[in-house]
Amino acid sequence: MVLAAAGWMTVVILVLIMIMLFVEGLPILAVTNPFSFLFTSQWYPVSDPPVFGILSLIIGSLMITATALVIAIPLGIGAAAFLAEIAPPPVREAIKPVIELLSGIPSIVLGFIGFLLLAPAIQRIFNLDSGLNGLTAGILLAFMCLPTIVSISEDALSAVPREYKEASLALGATRWQTIYRVLIPAARPGIVASVMLGMGRAIGETMTVLMVSGGRLAIPSFITDPMSAMTGRIAIEINNAVFGGLQYQALFAIGIVLFLITFAINLVADLVLEKQRRRYA
Repeated sequence: MVLAAAGWMTVVILVLIMIMLFVEGLPILAVTNPFSFLFTSQWYPVSDPPVFGILSLIIGSLMITATALVIAIPLGIGAAAFLAEIAPPPVREAIKPVIELLSGIPSIVLGFIGFLLLAPAIQRIFNLDSGLNGLTAGILLAFMCLPTIVSISEDALSAVPREYKEASLALGATRWQTIYRVLIPAARPGIVASVMLGMGRAIGETMTVLMVSGGRLAIPSFITDPMSAMTGRIAIEINNAVFGGLQYQALFAIGIVLFLITFAINLVADLVLEKQRRRYA
């Protein structure tokens, strides 16, 4: 009874958040054409008339998230395979808490570390005018995605029936061949779900991206360009927006876009995980 009430309460809270977003954000579409809002990059909230286009924000968010996944996916899957199949129990018990501890580090602390240490290093290595750019943000977000990818991927690898591994070894495959050609393909649904959830974690991150991405309102050409993400733009401007004004509504409309993206990502991840549960039930 209590668990059912807690579950329904979560659904109710999610629905209320969605209603609030749509009530506050949809009115901007009566002033700004939806196509222009989504597919133009001019963002001038205080001009007369104001102009709202979030294409540069969408591209910035996607570039930063893609960079994070390019780094986090091989590291996460490799770490999961090591923990599930190679590491001795004492090593596994020592490493797992350290990896999971990464998820407990406040994002502002990671942003502060990135601002003081990583950004200057990126600036020197790539000979840039500024180290505050999409690459710096992507590297930091990769470490924020790792606990999710490692934990779920390890569970997926552990859920693969032992008969698969034993049959592969019996046919003469090495341990590495078994992991690469048998276990990882068999655990692919769970690994894909972990990547999707890590992607949702990255694209919804605010403080770290705000501190190190550069905040430039223009469509970036390369990942080393300063850029702005949807979450960062909301955080920067919400305190200066007039309550109920056009800028206020436009920021909530950005929230709607972000909500729909993260909702779709988590829905796909849940469907993929359910597929693996049925497969090995």
